[in-house]
Amino acid sequence: MSITPAELTAGTWTIDPVHSQVGFTVRHLMVSKVRGAFGGFSGTIEIAEDGSPAVNAEIDVTSINTGNDQRDQHVRSADFFDAQNYPAATFVSTSVEADGDDYLVHGDFTLRGITKPVTLQMEFNGVNPGMGQGAVAGFDAKTVLNRKDFGIDIEMPLETGGTVVGDKITITLEIEALKADA
Repeated sequence: MSITPAELTAGTWTIDPVHSQVGFTVRHLMVSKVRGAFGGFSGTIEIAEDGSPAVNAEIDVTSINTGNDQRDQHVRSADFFDAQNYPAATFVSTSVEADGDDYLVHGDFTLRGITKPVTLQMEFNGVNPGMGQGAVAGFDAKTVLNRKDFGIDIEMPLETGGTVVGDKITITLEIEALKADA
């Protein structure tokens, strides 16, 4: 039985980086959040003839943008992403299951050379015929990661308790994927 909505037909759907966003939020100083995004990412959603989906995606961690160049340079450093040695993060799905009207996409996420299982909570936004380039599909997804699970264990304690950077990172995906012509 297919887990994929009928509108998401068999074939390769390629993530359109112009109409998609990979963002994140993390606690800052225990009281607010820093938001950022990655400008470089790519991926595909393969829908088999039986309707089973497979997702493969890559994020260029050197493309981080939090709106502060000094912070971005620090996050690229060995204290955080170690982007010189690990310039990409990857996600490879292992299964998809229905969750009411939404979906849970299970997979392996690799950051800094460390792979851990993660689950994306995904909403399927539908398919549109597109604007002459082929059909497009839309998805919103999110997951929460613990940075320490991926070897990002820098501690920057505050005098009043807590840390400068929180442990939990919320990753948000707003994806538009274009169907490759058969």
